Amino acid sequence: MAPPAAEPRTASEAASAAHGSDVEDPFGNPHYVRFVADLLGAIAYAELSGFERLSSDARFSPSLADRASLGRLAVQEFEHFELVGRFLDGLGITVEDAMTPFCASIDSFHERTRPGDWYESLMKAYVVDAFSRDFYRSLAHNLDARTRELIAVIDSGDGAEHLRDRLKEALADDPRLASRCALWGRRLVGEALTQAQRVGIERENLAGLLFAGEDGPARPSGTFFSELTRNHSRRMSALGLTA
Repeated sequence: MAPPAAEPRTASEAASAAHGSDVEDPFGNPHYVRFVADLLGAIAYAELSGFERLSSDARFSPSLADRASLGRLAVQEFEHFELVGRFLDGLGITVEDAMTPFCASIDSFHERTRPGDWYESLMKAYVVDAFSRDFYRSLAHNLDARTRELIAVIDSGDGAEHLRDRLKEALADDPRLASRCALWGRRLVGEALTQAQRVGIERENLAGLLFAGEDGPARPSGTFFSELTRNHSRRMSALGLTA
């Protein structure tokens, strides 16, 4: 009889094993559970913060239609938060415990990127929410099927399209606003990249996911962040702005 396979001992090893078709229950591995809990904790707090931010920003909308639209997006963020919470409950982990390590860092990010007006709020939602979804999606390929499905649901909202269309409308006839939003977008993505790097440094469990390739081997950190930057540039181009 062949000896049993050694249990993966690092986040990247556990992720690679979980992605393999021969793994029936990756959640039997405590290393895997720990870094999935870290990832979902970060996502949960980001979604909860997004709900609070959009709810607050909606009050300053220039029209009732804009106010209702941001309200719908806020509800979507809270629904995502609840989905993640239920998933974590199934793992025997409270969403509060999973979120706690990320509260200070995410709160600090939002303090550094406090919008000056409604248009900067809209731009922040467009840039940061899309960046976050790129970030989650890029990690999901090394996760088990159930966690990948959860992240796919979070990524499936139509908020980015609505924000893009509303921003294009606002920027089309106002070159000064377009210039200001282009500069704001550059600052936002710079802060978002710094935040993503900080997460990888502070949470060793997530670092294995950040830089694991699709088949397990590590990929350079520069490659990972270059992908995120290219996606951001495409989104800015869709607004007629230079990244």
